[in-house]
Amino acid sequence: MKLEGKSLKHDFFRFIIPSLIAQWVFALYTMIDGLFVARGVSELALSGVNIAMPFVTFLFSVALMFAVGSSTVIAILLGEKEEQKAKEVFTQNLVTIIFVSLLITAAVLWKSDAIATFLGATELTAKYVRTYITTIACFSIFFICSYSLEVLIKTDGYPMKATVIVTAGAVLNCILDYVFVFILHKGVWGAAFATGMSQLIVVILYLTHFCSKKTHMKPVRFTFSLSLAWRTVKIGLSSGITEFSAGIVIFLFNHAILTYLNEEFIVSYTIVTYVSTIIVMSMAGIAQGIQPLVSYYYGRRMPRKYHLLLKYALCFGLVFSIAAFIISGIIAEPLVNLFISPKLSDLRSASVGVFRTVSYSFLLCGVNIIVGGFFTAIEYPKSAMAISLGRGFLFVAFSLRLLTALFKGNGIWWAAVLAEGLCLTLTLALFLYYGRQARI
Repeated sequence: MKLEGKSLKHDFFRFIIPSLIAQWVFALYTMIDGLFVARGVSELALSGVNIAMPFVTFLFSVALMFAVGSSTVIAILLGEKEEQKAKEVFTQNLVTIIFVSLLITAAVLWKSDAIATFLGATELTAKYVRTYITTIACFSIFFICSYSLEVLIKTDGYPMKATVIVTAGAVLNCILDYVFVFILHKGVWGAAFATGMSQLIVVILYLTHFCSKKTHMKPVRFTFSLSLAWRTVKIGLSSGITEFSAGIVIFLFNHAILTYLNEEFIVSYTIVTYVSTIIVMSMAGIAQGIQPLVSYYYGRRMPRKYHLLLKYALCFGLVFSIAAFIISGIIAEPLVNLFISPKLSDLRSASVGVFRTVSYSFLLCGVNIIVGGFFTAIEYPKSAMAISLGRGFLFVAFSLRLLTALFKGNGIWWAAVLAEGLCLTLTLALFLYYGRQARI
């Protein structure tokens, strides 16, 4: 297997760096759409895309739930030298995500108006939200399969190949966005269609690997196992929630902004969202990068090695968090100017302040995500789930409710910082409990 290389530290960076690049590229998909929509359509259309964004995040979270669950089981089986069983798990996962994707597409096309309203679409943004989610829904199968196969190809021992494919998809997305939005003037539909087409091409590229002689995960005949499906979901659910947390946070913040401020601040938060999504997905990339290695050594009963991998990840995540905070302060103004036209000078100024306030949360999120991912990789689903639910919903909802009650609209922007701080307290408590049990 390609999970064991020259040294543990070498393997750590061999998996982490491609995983980080892949996460950045996935985050850039939506950022590119937003940039083309803001400049090619209007700031109002950008607000509509942001309101629709929780749906896109939902697709990625479903993909990640099945991918992390199945890849954890596969890596453990490979560590136990059960390669045939690993192939059966891979095949069942592929069939399952195709079926789930088709259900999601049908549900969204059937209830698009209700879903747009639920997401927070207003009279001015409803048409943009509806157009974006229905177009993306038609490509659900490719969104879910591409993200899922990206995780699985790394577990197969080819992290750099995943990075190359995902980067090719992002470049294609940029080209298609330009063609459909600026040349053909297809607006929000064009941006969504371009993203969907790029995902389709990415899936085709992944399938060429899994149909080749190099892979350990060829599709094989299998008998569907409900217990295996539950094990996969149970393991991957916390990672799926972590991924979906970005969408839940966007949903909660959009509703708070519409309640306490006004619609134009959705644009401010949209810009913040793009950067915070990159930071969160970077931390998820670190967690996903070590996951195959941690699960593999967990399967081989080698705790010293998987604990050392966690140490590497936490150190790397801390350095990354500090760098992200510093860089965010530097790029706040030029990034805001990229999305908002010069005639909206007041909105530009307010958006820069919002950006710098929310960036304090970047210092805290790394430990929460990385430790949660570690618990997933060693099959501690309850601890992983507690962190994911706390960070992705409970602490955000509590912080928004508390700070808006105390400070009205001004309290919205500090809610992310408070939520990450509360989650960090929970994470450290769970890790100390684990440490006493594992004697580390």
